[in-house]
Amino acid sequence: MQTYLVGGAVRDALLGLEVGERDYMVVGATPEQLLALGYTQVGKDFPVFLHPDTREEYALARTERKSGRGYTGFICDFGPEVTLEEDLRRRDLTINAIAQDQEGRLHDPYGGRADLDNRVLRHVSDAFAEDPLRVLRVARFAARFHHLGFALADETLALMRRMAAGGELKALTPERVWKETEKALATVNPQVYFTVLRQAGALAVLFPELDALFGIPGPEQWHPEIDTGVHTLMVLKRAAELGGDLPCRFAALCHDFGKALTPQEKWPSHHHHGELGVAPIEALCARFRVPTEHRELAILMSRWHILFHRLAEPSPEQAGRILELYQHTDAWRKPERFAQLLICAQADLQGREGFEHRPYPQRERLWQWLDELRQITAGPFVAQGLKGPAIGEAIAAARRQKLEALLAQA
Repeated sequence: MQTYLVGGAVRDALLGLEVGERDYMVVGATPEQLLALGYTQVGKDFPVFLHPDTREEYALARTERKSGRGYTGFICDFGPEVTLEEDLRRRDLTINAIAQDQEGRLHDPYGGRADLDNRVLRHVSDAFAEDPLRVLRVARFAARFHHLGFALADETLALMRRMAAGGELKALTPERVWKETEKALATVNPQVYFTVLRQAGALAVLFPELDALFGIPGPEQWHPEIDTGVHTLMVLKRAAELGGDLPCRFAALCHDFGKALTPQEKWPSHHHHGELGVAPIEALCARFRVPTEHRELAILMSRWHILFHRLAEPSPEQAGRILELYQHTDAWRKPERFAQLLICAQADLQGREGFEHRPYPQRERLWQWLDELRQITAGPFVAQGLKGPAIGEAIAAARRQKLEALLAQA
């Protein structure tokens, strides 16, 4: 019986990255042998066991045979006769098909070390095409390792295109698609995930609302990059750079969905695209069961991002609209969410060709004004003897008076 460290732990150590979970592969053993050593079996379909002390996962070497469509249609064969090379051959990318034995020696039958050195994402074998989820996984790896200079091998991208064209992606469950997408959104360069999916022809299949934006022009004065799809991915990139959380990044991705619904004769103008974008956002969120906080922030961003931009030079006459913004975004009760909305709005302006370093003073101003206005509470008005709706009216009047004064100073 031989034990090997495999997968991401080996890859990340070779890249000089922090190693997270460690997965092990066992060659030359049976389930009964591991159980006798105190290991605990996990699940019934795959020979995976938990170490009695570390609780790390140990899997018997196995091979897989395609038995149906999708990513679940596999027959798993395992036993002491399955070799290290046979197990590694079923893995997705060469950089994930490197094993390290207990003496620290590397076993690299498919050229993973060379691809790590050359910063190439390359599939191990044609068996890659048997699992459509790998299209999303490779796109996620491209996003995760983009800052290190990794790029897809031409033959791997060509294979992904054939998989997308063959209809295999339609077998993916919404949960699996969203899980990969959520992980990709958390990377340093989440826009790369969607770029790769589009290059592979998968974006139109999985995210038609986003794919529809490519080729839609915006006014050159405000969008020198012209293409709305290009702008959207620039906004997503900027949101990540500004430290936006996952709901913020998702909102950045969805904020211009309504522009795909503008009649062509009205291009490059897109009047009312914020409200038009709500329906496709709702459709995407329902399809992938996107978390509520993501959906709510995306809808708020779609509806309100134009107003944010119009507040670059605020005046007292805009007090009513600003208070409406605070009210409809529930900023009084959820200031942290409003802070993410401000990040998203800044990313929208700066996610344009040549606009990357433009100042966005309204982010700081709107936050400061909100902080000051939230200090106006019910206590003093209750002390004056006001009751019921009169308290809310007094708070609103006081906040408006305060805001008008702040705007006069701006």
